[in-house]
Amino acid sequence: MEFTDLQRQIEFIKEVDKLKYILRKTRLFNSNRNENDAEHSWHLALMAIVLADHANFKIDLLKVVKMLLIHDIVEIDAGDTFIYDTEKNHENTVQERQAAQRIFGILPEHQAAELIAIWEEFEEQQTNEAKFARTMDRLEPLLQNTSNQGGTWNEFGVNYDKVYSKKQVIKNGSDSIWKFAEQLINESVEKGILKK
Repeated sequence: MEFTDLQRQIEFIKEVDKLKYILRKTRLFNSNRNENDAEHSWHLALMAIVLADHANFKIDLLKVVKMLLIHDIVEIDAGDTFIYDTEKNHENTVQERQAAQRIFGILPEHQAAELIAIWEEFEEQQTNEAKFARTMDRLEPLLQNTSNQGGTWNEFGVNYDKVYSKKQVIKNGSDSIWKFAEQLINESVEKGILKK
């Protein structure tokens, strides 16, 4: 039996439910419970809606929201890589590209092509939308770690230089959010929850 578009879309919906089982290293705000990828993606999309006025440029907000909702779907196959991992590169990998082809490929061809293109755009970080989406992606864990008295920074021995280096990308999407983030990083050092 040949799958109709609706059947393919339902199969995709079932498949991406697996994102709820992919645990991240970061924990929910003021909590010991690790966040899962679905929670992370939802939170980033909502953050983008709320913080869109702080973008350095005009953005297509719907595209940013789509980007944020799908950016980690590849982790169903590839797993989550901790941003401060010293052994595995956090940047896009062959494994993630294969995952994108497989998972988005469940959809009807026109939808698969659109979502793969949006996912690739996020990974390449060249467009205004991708830059603002990355700002959200880097801001949320910063907020989580500061709410958890250093959280994964302390757990995995992540120091100021590593945090500052990874978080600087925030300014590519929003100068005002970067100014706020930089202040949070410096305050974290002053409070002793981030080592210099």
